[in-house]
Order: sequence, then C-alpha cells, then structure tokens
Amino acid sequence: MESLQQRLGIRVKQLRTEMGLSQERLAELANLDRTYIADIEAGKRNVSITVVEKLAEALSLSISELFHEF
Repeated sequence: MESLQQRLGIRVKQLRTEMGLSQERLAELANLDRTYIADIEAGKRNVSITVVEKLAEALSLSISELFHEF
C-alpha cells in the first residue's frame, strides 16, 4: 500500500503534467525549490500544511481538490 507521502507525490505530478508545468515552473509558482518538488513527487518528503497550501494555490486548486483522489 502506498503511503500518504507517495500518494501526494503521484497526485502533484499528475496535476503538474496535466497543466503542462515543469517542476521548475511549479516550484516558482509555489515559491519552493525545484529539488523539493522532485522529492515531493518521489514521495520522499513529509510536507507541512503550509507547503500543501502553496502547492494547491500554485496549481489553482483548493486543498480539498488537491486531495480529491485520496
């Protein structure tokens, strides 16, 4: 079974690619480092609610929409 971290990473990558964004561009929009985005997508980061909020905003989603397919 995939961990919450892994599922979030899969979801972020899915949304990012659907929007045609590079990791670099998502990082810029979320005010995060590109390597941090890469680690999130790889399921290697346990992100804070602040980072979740930044990701959702950068992807033009609500937090609940970001977690919709969980």
